[in-house]
Order: sequence, then structure tokens, then C-alpha cells
Amino acid sequence: MSISANESQEQGIKLFKQKEYEAAARSFQEASDAYNAAGQRDMAAEMMTNIGLVNRALGENQQALDVMNQALTVFQELNDVLRAAKVLGNMGGVYMALGDREQAYNAYRHAADVFQELGEKALHGETLLAMSQLQIKGGKINAAAATYEAGLSQLDHLSASQRLLKGLLGVRNRLSGANLD
Repeated sequence: MSISANESQEQGIKLFKQKEYEAAARSFQEASDAYNAAGQRDMAAEMMTNIGLVNRALGENQQALDVMNQALTVFQELNDVLRAAKVLGNMGGVYMALGDREQAYNAYRHAADVFQELGEKALHGETLLAMSQLQIKGGKINAAAATYEAGLSQLDHLSASQRLLKGLLGVRNRLSGANLD
């Protein structure tokens, strides 16, 4: 008895969370094959993105990019701009892992712009936070602080450290404003 594409997908997610990456990749591949057989190219591409995330977790970054590019192509062909932007955001992280800051920034920037256009506040904010980390690594501290602050402003649920940083940024802004008087 074979399991459904959805069951394979759920199993893959469960295995990924348990850090059983090779088994997760097999489940995602089974789901992708089943979705393709059912004519659901979008869901098959989603599974390819998941396989890319598994590859990234395993440090197989070039493989991750290759698989994510395949998924990106499908989403672009289907005019699914939201999922294409999500893939680009994930690709930004892979480019960062590869040390290609320019490609990472371009992927993040494009994804952030799409998320903003679509009104996806949380995704926009998370992408801006990732961009700020990239800016820090590039030594662009002021730009990173501004990008981070913009990202935080888009998020409804902040971690304790994010709330602290947001408060500190607010103090900095009030002090900067006081110096202008």
C-alpha cells in the first residue's frame, strides 16, 4: 500500500524537524513524485524546495541551489509570485552559506520587495532581518541597523532579544532626534 503525497510530505516535515535529513529528503522526493503524477506541479515544486532545505542543512549548498532553482522555475512558469519569492528568500540563505554576498543580497532584496508588494508583513520583516545579517558581515553597520529596525517593525511577535534591540534602537532614535534640536 502506497502512502499519499500529503502523507509523504507530512512525514518529511516530521523527519526534518527531528534532523533525520536523509530520510526527510526521501519522503519529500516521494511526495514530489506523487504530486507530479497527479499533475500538481506547484506542490511538486514545493517539495523540491524542501529537498533544497534538506541539502542546505546537510551543507550541500550547491545541490540546494540547483534544486531550488528548479522549483523557482516552476513557480515562475505558474506565475506564483509568492512562492517564487519564498524560494528566493531561501536561496539567499544558501548564497550566504556559499559566501556569495552579492547573490545573497540580490535574492533577499527581490524576495523582500515582492513580500512588501503582496502585503506579507511577516515574510517581509524576516527577509529584512536576514538582509541585515548580510550587511553586518559586509561591515555596513549603519545600513544593517536601519534594515534590522525596518524588519522588526514588520513583525508582530518578537523574541526577547528582538524586543530588547527594538527598545535600544528606539532610545538611539530619540537621542539622535534630541541632538537635532
